[in-house]
Amino acid sequence: MSRIAPTLAALRAAGRQALIPYVTAGDPNPAQTVEIMHALAAGGADVIELGVPFSDPMADGPVIQKASERALARGVGLPQVLQWVREFRLSNPHTPVVLMGYANPIERFDQGKGAGAFVRAAAEAGVDGVLVVDYPPEECEAFAALLRDAGLDLIFLLAPTSTEQRIAAVGRIATGYVYYVSLKGVTGAGHLDTAAVAEAVPRIRAHVSVPVGVGFGIRDAQTAKAVAAVSDAVVIGSRLVQILESAAPEQAAEAARAFMHEIRSALDGAPPPER
Repeated sequence: MSRIAPTLAALRAAGRQALIPYVTAGDPNPAQTVEIMHALAAGGADVIELGVPFSDPMADGPVIQKASERALARGVGLPQVLQWVREFRLSNPHTPVVLMGYANPIERFDQGKGAGAFVRAAAEAGVDGVLVVDYPPEECEAFAALLRDAGLDLIFLLAPTSTEQRIAAVGRIATGYVYYVSLKGVTGAGHLDTAAVAEAVPRIRAHVSVPVGVGFGIRDAQTAKAVAAVSDAVVIGSRLVQILESAAPEQAAEAARAFMHEIRSALDGAPPPER
């Protein structure tokens, strides 16, 4: 069993929503990734999504695309990401870590090391869940079974365009939580319509038993608080990546911690969502 379900259950019992930041592994500097992960946890992150750099991140907007490009240029790949999770676990055994990315790096890892090698390596490193953007639920039941057997969760994206049939398919296989993409388009695009999110989340909950996190378009404490009022978790990515990119190298971790603290404080002032 991963750390995700107990963490989210404890938050729900306390009437709190989860804060889930996303950062691209290896950006802004590979040597700082573990330090930044610790800073996020210290600032109030409940789950950390760690992006695996990929050359064609089709669901990501310019901010995260450029972060992946910078990390790839510094030689960051899946083996390095797993090593950073191992290092993080040396002094943080409790904060769940989700690897978020695309099928290609996982399949290449298995091609080089044997079938199922990624799942085994992720479990050994201390990963709790995996979100593979381009693995639809209909095509990854075997992968989901491998993850379950290793005690890892498989997390899926849902979007405003998701049909009832797709939501139900995700509900049958997803564990940990589901990630509702609140905007049509890529990460960092558009303006969040919290009223539309409030309508969408109950529709998802009709088919999905795991918690519902909401991301895309959440850039500040005010928006995070509004989303927290109708969801189980708030996911923040592009804005955090921008903060890390613009911070002086020696101040990046502290900038991440301060931003998390600001958002965490706003969430703790939000009323629990109606169910």
